[in-house]
Amino acid sequence: MQRPVLGSLLLSSTDPERLRTWYATALDPSDSTEVNGYRVLKFGDFYLFIDTRQDIADKNPEPGRVILNFDVPDARAVAARMEQAGTQWLADLEDRDGSLFATAIDPDGNYVQIIELSEEHRQASS
Repeated sequence: MQRPVLGSLLLSSTDPERLRTWYATALDPSDSTEVNGYRVLKFGDFYLFIDTRQDIADKNPEPGRVILNFDVPDARAVAARMEQAGTQWLADLEDRDGSLFATAIDPDGNYVQIIELSEEHRQASS
């Protein structure tokens, strides 16, 4: 039996175009399209869908519930691009035993981590 694969995530927003623009600018997806009203961003084999809903607030009241983790090849370059996009930081870029981590806050208040694992940490986790 084939096991399930997590292939996408839906983020709802009261301003989905603003949210798509931020993710596209800050994180440079390999593809950014619109399908049946959904804004769809592709990161590797993973899809981030952005849509609107009437039953949500402008800002996420509990952003720590779900944190989007992005593995990046150059955390310093991504952090600089995020800075240019006007990103607010929950945790600035820091070195944790050779791996780099930072936590940004997207325009809707969601937490977004960028992670550049050291070769040593990659080998230990595989």
